[in-house]
Amino acid sequence: MTTPECEMELKPGGIFRTLMRDDKGNTYPSAGVFLEVNAPERIVFTDAFKPGWVPAEKAFMTGVFTFEEEGGKTRYTARALHWNADDCASHAQMGFHEGWGSAADQFVAVVTRLKA
Repeated sequence: MTTPECEMELKPGGIFRTLMRDDKGNTYPSAGVFLEVNAPERIVFTDAFKPGWVPAEKAFMTGVFTFEEEGGKTRYTARALHWNADDCASHAQMGFHEGWGSAADQFVAVVTRLKA
């Protein structure tokens, strides 16, 4: 999965827009708003609202990222809160676990590069 398009305004009420593409060429657009940005501890976002706080026709999930200091390192926790079991199953079918795992690996690579 790749993300050829990404726009993020990392602040409460800020927008995010992404376009993900799988290896078969299928695309998965996503848009929403950041609900909470409490750097460096917590980021909460949702697709329940589109940019401009316009209610989405079909909300899919709210995401919560937390970052906690633990023994000189950082514990990163990512949670996806789905509206129902069907949405959760659909997200898993789309490769959610692998995708967020890859995103975490990429995040570590960026942080490591910035620290060097």
